[in-house]
Amino acid sequence: MKSDELNLIKKAINGDRESFSALIEYYYDMIFRIAYKWCGNKEDAEDIAQESCIKIAQSLSGFKMESKFSSWIYRIVINTANDLYRKKKYTVSDVIEEIESDEADATEIIYCKQLWQTVHKLPDKQRDAVLLVYSEGLNHNEAAEVMQCAESTVSWYIMEAKKTLKQMMK
Repeated sequence: MKSDELNLIKKAINGDRESFSALIEYYYDMIFRIAYKWCGNKEDAEDIAQESCIKIAQSLSGFKMESKFSSWIYRIVINTANDLYRKKKYTVSDVIEEIESDEADATEIIYCKQLWQTVHKLPDKQRDAVLLVYSEGLNHNEAAEVMQCAESTVSWYIMEAKKTLKQMMK
C-alpha cells in the first residue's frame, strides 16, 4: 500500500471527510467498473456503486490494514451486487440492450446472451471467481484475497465453473 493511500485511509477512518472523499474519488471508476461488469447495465451499476460507497463509509472503521484496500472494496462491491441480484433477479434482457447497442453481429449477440445467462446461473462463489479473474483481470491470488479464501479454492471454483459452463452451453 502506498504511503499516500495509507495516510488517506487512516485519516478517513478517523473521520476526515475530505480524505474519505479523496479515496472514493480515486476508487470510484474501479467500483463502477466492477458493478457494471457484474450486472451489465448502467443504471443498476450506478445503484450498486452508490450503495457500495455508502457501505464503504459505514464499515470503514472495520477495515484491517492487513489486506489491500482495493481487495476490501472489491468484496464490498461484489456483496452489494449479489444483494441487488437476489432482490431484483436480473434477466438477460437487462443486459441485451447494452450488447445490441454495439455493432455486434447476430451470432455474437446470441452467444453473449447465452454466456451471460449461464454465468449468472453459476453458484455465487464460482460466478464471483470467474468475474474477478476473467472480467476484472485479477490473478488467482488477488481473487483469493478479495473472496477471502485460499488461492487453490479460487482455482477450484474456476475449474468447476468451466465444467459447468461447458455442459450448460452445449
